[in-house]
Amino acid sequence: MTRVVFLLVPRLHLLDLAGPAQVFSTAADFGLGYEIGYVAEQEDVLTAQGLSLRAATQWPRLSAEDLLVVPGRRASTGDEDGLSPAALEKLAAHHAAGGTVASVCTGAVALGRAGLLDGRRCTTHHDAQDDLARRYPRARVLRDVLYVVDDRVVTSAGIASGIDLALHLVAVRHGPAAAARIAREMVVYARRNGDEQQTSVMFRHRAHLVDAVHQVQDLIDARFTTQLSLAGLASGAGISERTLTRHFTEATGLTPLRYQQELRLERAQHLIAHGATSESAARAVGFQDARMLRRLRARA
Repeated sequence: MTRVVFLLVPRLHLLDLAGPAQVFSTAADFGLGYEIGYVAEQEDVLTAQGLSLRAATQWPRLSAEDLLVVPGRRASTGDEDGLSPAALEKLAAHHAAGGTVASVCTGAVALGRAGLLDGRRCTTHHDAQDDLARRYPRARVLRDVLYVVDDRVVTSAGIASGIDLALHLVAVRHGPAAAARIAREMVVYARRNGDEQQTSVMFRHRAHLVDAVHQVQDLIDARFTTQLSLAGLASGAGISERTLTRHFTEATGLTPLRYQQELRLERAQHLIAHGATSESAARAVGFQDARMLRRLRARA
C-alpha cells in the first residue's frame, strides 16, 4: 500500500489538490494500492476559492514508498508558502529517508524553502517561473514544460498539470496501460508528457481582439487535419481573402496556413511522444507523408 499525503497550505487552489487526488483515488478504486491522506498545520484550511477543508494535524508515519504532495496556493505579499519551518523540515526529512516529494504549481516554493530544489531541475506555473528562479538561484528552472522529475523531487506547472504529474507517477509504478485506464475513467482528453508545452498553439495565438480572426481560428481548430482553402475560411468569416490574410497575420503573427501547420505539428509531436511513428503521425494530422512533418519539426 502506497500512502499519498497532501500537505494542505492556506489559500491552496482546489484543482491543484483535487486533480492529483482524483488520479490516486481512481487508482485505489482500481485496486492499485493507494491510501490518500491530508495533513495541515491547522485543522481547517481555507482555500483560494473560499471553501474550507478539514485535515489531520498529526503527521502520519511515512515510508520510502510514500509520496508527499504540496499543492499550489494564492500567495499574498510577504507570505511565501504559509508553512512553518517544522513543516518544511518534514518535507526535507521524507526525501532524505528515500521518499518522493512533489509540488503542483507554486507549491514548488515550499520545496525550495525546504532546500529540495538546490542543484535540481524543476518547474512551476509559467507566471511564477521568474520568481522561483530568483528565489532559488541554485535551482535549474525549466521553462514551458508540464512537469519535471529529478531525484525523487517532482514539480509540475500550473493547476491542471497536477493531473499529468499524477498520471505519470502511476505510469512509472504500474505501467502506461494503468495510467491510460485512469485517464479514460477521468475523461482526460490526453495524457501529456512532461516536456510538452504549458500552453498549446490554440492558446498562444488567441491574445487578440479581432473577432473575424477568432472565427477563422475556430474553423481551423475544428478541421486542422483537413485541407482548408483560404477562400473557404474568408467566406466563413464574411471577409475577403486579402483582408483575412492581413488581419490574421497582424493578430497572430502567422498566416492562416502557417497556423494550421503549427496545429498539425503540435498534434503530431504529441502522437510521436506516445509511440507513433513519424509516418503514421504525419498521416493522422493530414499530411500525405512524413516529409513535410520532418521539415516543420526541423524548422521548429
